[in-house]
Amino acid sequence: MQPVDVQFVVGLSGYFVKDLQAVRQSPAYDPLVDNIAPCTPGFKKVVQAGQTISILLHLPNGGIAIGDCVDVIFSGAASRDPLFNAEEHLPILESVVKPWLLRCDVAEFQANARLVDLPWSQLQNCRLHTAIRYGLTQALLSATSLARRCTMSEVICREWKTTMTYSPIDILASCHRNDQLQLDRMIMKQVAMLPHASFVHVNDIGPKGKTLHDYVRSVSQRVQERGGAGYRPRLHFDVYGTLGDAFHNDEELVTFLGDLEQQARPYNLLIESPIIAPTKSAQIQRFKQLRNRLRERSINVKLVADEWCNTIEDIKEFADAEAVDFVQVKMPDLGGIQNSIDAVLYCQSKNVGCCLGGSANETDISARITSQVALAARPDFLLSKPGIGADEGVMVLMNEMLRTAAVARRQNSKI
Repeated sequence: MQPVDVQFVVGLSGYFVKDLQAVRQSPAYDPLVDNIAPCTPGFKKVVQAGQTISILLHLPNGGIAIGDCVDVIFSGAASRDPLFNAEEHLPILESVVKPWLLRCDVAEFQANARLVDLPWSQLQNCRLHTAIRYGLTQALLSATSLARRCTMSEVICREWKTTMTYSPIDILASCHRNDQLQLDRMIMKQVAMLPHASFVHVNDIGPKGKTLHDYVRSVSQRVQERGGAGYRPRLHFDVYGTLGDAFHNDEELVTFLGDLEQQARPYNLLIESPIIAPTKSAQIQRFKQLRNRLRERSINVKLVADEWCNTIEDIKEFADAEAVDFVQVKMPDLGGIQNSIDAVLYCQSKNVGCCLGGSANETDISARITSQVALAARPDFLLSKPGIGADEGVMVLMNEMLRTAAVARRQNSKI
């Protein structure tokens, strides 16, 4: 089955893009005022509205497969592809990608997806931007499911020989750290993990991390007050390397993490990106040293890798080095979604935890497809997306998993 037509539609993403380098260098940063200059190539302002290109594949059976090309909030940082500007990529999509799609047999997914990720001769043997590869492979997976009249999860299970779960995967609800009502709503809904609550600048965590310390304690207390005796979420905080900025001595950092563990009790604690090193090799080394010291001192804080862990090759290096407890498979950064599937399965083979994540800057389409991937690949947890409204992201992911599982269970009961 080949598409009979292809359309490209420019639209809005679920959040915005931000120049991480500029933000980290400026304590005067104000997200609502253009008061500092951008540092990362491609940025005209430090904060810009996110863009997406929807790829619509019109199939001969009347179905329309959709995938959304989108990048992450901190584009161009820590080895990522440059900022995604939709208008810049439309000529290539029309002149190069569209003719290829019209010749593409969508009856199988994996082979087509791997072709998308290769260098293109028409582009002087360069690869398409990760955002384009991400959206293209979403559309191709959707097309295969429509051609085969089954869920996208079942397509993945058949082609990767995995077993689908009918139970929803845990979701990490991404909340604004200053929004108490949002946190209370997530506790009311008894999400499996919360609050993410990004700390981007070293000033955010306070002198010697006191603001973060107090915040972790307040979240733990709030869950105990509002959550009920049987509710035991894991607490997760993304600190974007600020702990490495605040504590130059590793022993001080380990001691601080031990204190955070105490503040989080009785709940288990995960810390994402405690350090952002200048290179990938340094990042792996620092994470491994930090993880080993935590183990030596019996400090039960789980480390999550994000920055410098952007490709399937990066993820394999972190996993092989036993540098972290979890990696975030940040789906837009990996390009084709087949790489995210491969990454989850590789982590499982190495007994490394895995978050099938992404970005608040994604869309409803990419989030729904993430849910389909999750049921087939079975990561440890998902990051709520799109946006940082928490309610909306949790709803999109959870309902898609529940609907997909119900459809697949019904289909399998007929066999």
